[in-house]
Amino acid sequence: MPELRRQLVACRRHGQTIAFTNGCFDLIHAGHVQYLERVKRLADVLVVGLNSDASVRRLKGAGRPLMPARDRARVLRGLRAVDYVVVFEADTPRALIRTIRPDVLAKGGDWATSTIVGADVVRRAGGRVVRVPYLAGRSTTRLIQRILKGYGCQG
Repeated sequence: MPELRRQLVACRRHGQTIAFTNGCFDLIHAGHVQYLERVKRLADVLVVGLNSDASVRRLKGAGRPLMPARDRARVLRGLRAVDYVVVFEADTPRALIRTIRPDVLAKGGDWATSTIVGADVVRRAGGRVVRVPYLAGRSTTRLIQRILKGYGCQG
C-alpha cells in the first residue's frame, strides 16, 4: 500500500485525476469490463479495490469466491482500463478510500447514492461520486446459475 500511495502522489503531481471503484469481481464478464471502461473515462487513473477472499465469503456466502483474490487481481490488472488493483480485507472500502483520496468514487447504478460507502469522505475532500450503469442482463450470480443449470445442478 505505501508503494501505491507513492505512485498516486506522483500521478497527482503530474495533474492526473484518480477514480476508485471496488467489488468482488468474481468471474469477470462483459458487464464488469464495460463498467470498468466507463469508470476509467471519468479520470486519468483507475484504482480498483478488490475484496479479499474472506471478505467475499462474508458478503456472498461460503461458496464464494470462485477464484482466489490473486487470480481475480491478475485478471483485473490485465484489463486496459485498470491501472492499479489493491486487495482489501474489510467488508467495506471506507479505510481504503480515506487512504487513496480519489477525485471520483464510482459505483454501479444499482447502488443508491445514499448507500455508497465513502461518498461522504470523497465529497468532503472536494471529489465527486458517480453512479455508472451496468450492462443489462449481466451478473456473476446469473452466470453461476446458468453454469449450474447447464450441468444439471440446482443452484
